[in-house]
Amino acid sequence: MTTPLLSLTWTDHVTGRQGFLVVDRLVRGVSSGGLRMREGCTLEEVTGLARGMTMKEALHYDPEGRYIPLGGAKGGIDCDPRDPAAYGILVRFLRAVRPYVESFWTTGEDLGLTQDLVDRAATEAGLVSSIQAVYPLLDDETAARRRLAEAFAVEVDGIGLDELAGGCGVAESVLAALDRAGVPYAGTRVAVQGLGTMGGATARFLARAGLHVVAVADIKGTIANPAGLDVEALLAARDTYGTVDRAVLRPGDRELPGDAWLSADAEVLVPAAVSYAIDTSNQGRITARWIVEAANMPVLPAAEALLAARGVTVLPDVVVNSGTNAWWWWTLFGDIGADAEEAFAHTRRAMRALVELMLARAEADGSSPRAAAHAIVSDRLPVIAERFGWYR
Repeated sequence: MTTPLLSLTWTDHVTGRQGFLVVDRLVRGVSSGGLRMREGCTLEEVTGLARGMTMKEALHYDPEGRYIPLGGAKGGIDCDPRDPAAYGILVRFLRAVRPYVESFWTTGEDLGLTQDLVDRAATEAGLVSSIQAVYPLLDDETAARRRLAEAFAVEVDGIGLDELAGGCGVAESVLAALDRAGVPYAGTRVAVQGLGTMGGATARFLARAGLHVVAVADIKGTIANPAGLDVEALLAARDTYGTVDRAVLRPGDRELPGDAWLSADAEVLVPAAVSYAIDTSNQGRITARWIVEAANMPVLPAAEALLAARGVTVLPDVVVNSGTNAWWWWTLFGDIGADAEEAFAHTRRAMRALVELMLARAEADGSSPRAAAHAIVSDRLPVIAERFGWYR
């Protein structure tokens, strides 16, 4: 991949905090990528995430679908979302980048931010919507916006469909890998880092598929039970940031240090919280057979090489967590309606096909799943560019 099309750094005149916007590519004049807020966010991080979004969009290209891939972009703000000043910084950042959101950057929730918060701040910043740049590409804007709004209003067991779609995709990635390896679901153990939107939904779908979620980690530490945790009880006891109220723990549940999830006795690890969680200093503690990247960039490249040498397979974020982004566009463009079962069925089909394609390509090439995903993108980008045009 080449240099991003656009890269900018913004400094908040009130607090001195910085925000970043990187547009990696435009397809049909528009790019897609969420806005995150976390202490320590950097331009380098946002650049990598924007490049990943270009890949996610290309991976979901279906010439028969109504949803046509967009380019990749990402935004980031260096601030703890719990900081009392965070919301004001978010509004001022969106106000500063308003021309880009109006013209070619569609965005939404990411790490540290909920969609409700992004929507409220976008309105205060004078925007029609955080995805308004895509509206000119719609056949029927009114119907499309109504369909997406209706989809966001759908709840399943008290959790919004928008929160569940991405986790459904991550869970299906896990199940596809297990099926390919001939490993039964029942008795397979899973440890999840992060019980927010993505991690919580992933844990729910895996538990309902028959897997045992034996460890989950939040900001307070790791909760573990080798016999399996009560995932539904933990989800019901979360706060806005995915932190579990320990009052719901059962007698067999143990509280361990925050990084204990890494060495959990589990076949599958799902890092679903922060970037750069697994590095060369801690990868040696991992005994799992698969690491499934629900978060963006949780495994550093050097650590991944060491893991591969030990027989640990990393399923990359550009595939695994791409379901959230795709669900937005499948719904908006009309490939699916505002219905949970239809959304889950479509997500499962698309994610399973993509994971199986990636793993088959990796096996045929003698490469890692990540390298296989990059190869698939390299095959598809020229086709997308030729058919729809893109700006480098």
